[in-house]
Amino acid sequence: MDGRPSFQLTTVVLGTRDPRALAAFYQHLLGWPLGAVEDQWVTLRRPDAELSLAFQLEEDHTPPVWPAGKDDQQMQVHLDINVDDIDDAVAFAVDAGAALAGYQPQTHVRVLIDPEGHPFCLWAD
Repeated sequence: MDGRPSFQLTTVVLGTRDPRALAAFYQHLLGWPLGAVEDQWVTLRRPDAELSLAFQLEEDHTPPVWPAGKDDQQMQVHLDINVDDIDDAVAFAVDAGAALAGYQPQTHVRVLIDPEGHPFCLWAD
């Protein structure tokens, strides 16, 4: 051991006005089962890893702007999701309630906006 404490990332948390609804969107997208379901907190658990995606109630949630201007709410985190086919995955995500962002900075990545305004990226190998 090198004397440093052990750190293991276990959960990524997104703020939302409606934890259950945003969890349902990502559950549909990712196919992950539900973990905890509470009024102010919902988790999805990746079945093959000790990793979860959680949704925490933020009654005053302000969606970020993509891309953000000088005085806009900045994105503080986004998800990168690997897919097997970008075009099919974009169509599936849009059908589930996402919106394709107007600004696309890379040709091999698609930026989408979830129903609460969080940008996320789809990319293929």
